[in-house]
Amino acid sequence: MDEEQLETIRALPKVELHLHLEGAAPPAFIRGIAQEKSVRLDNVFREDGAYAYRDFVHFLSVYEAATSVLKSPQDYARLTRAVLEESVASGVIYSETFLSPDFCGGGDTGAWKEYLHAMMEVAEEAERDMGITLRGIVTCIRHFGPEKAKRAALCAAETAGNWLVGFGMAGDENKGKQRDFAYSFDMAREAGLRLTSHAGEWRGPREVREAIEDLRVERIGHGVRAIEDLALVDMLVEKGIVLEVCPGSNVTLGVYPKMSAHPVEKLRERGVRITVSTDDPPFFHTTMADEYEALARTFGWDAEMFRSLARTSAEAAFCDETTRSALLKRLETA
Repeated sequence: MDEEQLETIRALPKVELHLHLEGAAPPAFIRGIAQEKSVRLDNVFREDGAYAYRDFVHFLSVYEAATSVLKSPQDYARLTRAVLEESVASGVIYSETFLSPDFCGGGDTGAWKEYLHAMMEVAEEAERDMGITLRGIVTCIRHFGPEKAKRAALCAAETAGNWLVGFGMAGDENKGKQRDFAYSFDMAREAGLRLTSHAGEWRGPREVREAIEDLRVERIGHGVRAIEDLALVDMLVEKGIVLEVCPGSNVTLGVYPKMSAHPVEKLRERGVRITVSTDDPPFFHTTMADEYEALARTFGWDAEMFRSLARTSAEAAFCDETTRSALLKRLETA
């Protein structure tokens, strides 16, 4: 594949469904907020200014330390703008971002509504001025436990609507079981929210199966280790479960040793509906354009393959049908 073809692929309009808002904060943005507030962030950054972490568990600690400087709705408004600017630069026209009431008001419903309003205002401005549409998915944090998850689910249920469109779970997959959080997912479902959960990144295929059976999700965050159980892969195809695949994240964190070892192509060939996202882009030194280029170089995916990928992502988005139709029309004319 020549450089001209790669540039065409990098420039294609993109749809991203798996993006953690705090995890997408540029390091310079977090350093700037910390300096404004005279907050020390020891051991959060490397000498070159990038985020510093050793492994997945340490990554979670650094993530939470960096997030700790964001203390107000205004901080989250600024964060939303900074993240959307980065997304637009990479050709993203629609994004769904994970938001955690635990970080936005400590799980208090009233405070959460103030944070959410601030983020929504910026999203509306960005849609008007930059041409990118943003929607929110509330996530409970798995290693914070089921009781805090119930508070997050209540926040989600009370603010569900055309902008807050989903509920999910993130955090340390090695803590507890998917079914421990069934109450929270039931609450979100009853409020009309669409459901996703991180699974099959660290614990293996059984985790994916349990997310589907115990939480009744329609999308899986990561889910790539489903490839280790071909009966489960067949289930994903039969049920139309969509995987929010984040190849660069998986390679950087060591789930797979290199891009050529990643199962995204095998999953696609077996008929699984896949999407591609960045997860926490500055932590993993990636962008959506970088993800596209890496997949093109590694697996030979051409521009039409990526156009199909974007259409699948738009079809799997949790947005309302009016927004989806407009998104698909933009992709068709690109």
